[in-house]
Amino acid sequence: MTNHCSSTPPGYPSDCEVMEGYRTMAREREARPIDQNRQRVFARAKEIRLLLLDVDGVLTNGALHYSGSAEESKSFHTQDGFGIRLLQEAGIDTGVITARKSEVVARRAGELKMRYIYQGTRNKNEALKEILQVSGYRPFQVAYMGDDWLDLVLLQQVGLAIAPANAVREVKEIAHFVTEREGGAGAVRDACDLILEAKNLVAEMLQKYLNR
Repeated sequence: MTNHCSSTPPGYPSDCEVMEGYRTMAREREARPIDQNRQRVFARAKEIRLLLLDVDGVLTNGALHYSGSAEESKSFHTQDGFGIRLLQEAGIDTGVITARKSEVVARRAGELKMRYIYQGTRNKNEALKEILQVSGYRPFQVAYMGDDWLDLVLLQQVGLAIAPANAVREVKEIAHFVTEREGGAGAVRDACDLILEAKNLVAEMLQKYLNR
């Protein structure tokens, strides 16, 4: 078998030792004891086959920027994008449901190869019904992440209701899981990590990237 470990100066860990350290951390993370509330969240997250997201306040920080020509701009976090990519590699579908309509969002969702893209959707409940019908998924297999009142109707129906740290009080009160980070600052990555961890896929996914 080919040895992929590079030589290092004395006193420094080899590449293989570093990689094994990462693998150990991932395994310990998945095996560590969890409290009862987190166990309940994990039980829900383990069933998830589709993650749906609001955009403003979830994929972004909620700020709207307009130029003099009325063009709109938004900021997205790269770790959120990579988290979505990891879910997709694990066979989990992704999508967005947002009340606003933006070319920027369409572009970002396209870059991330999200399967379901619903923009300008005032009735998010109808969008969810259509997605369930088209996909064949059951509500308990769907996670939704939202931050404001427009998201309440979906958060009450899905198997895993997620709120970013910046969500309004009413959303946090019914969410099964509130992320440590805020929308546009890694909150979606927190949600993706939760789902992967609940499915015991962290070590496996990490191994793929360590071997590249």
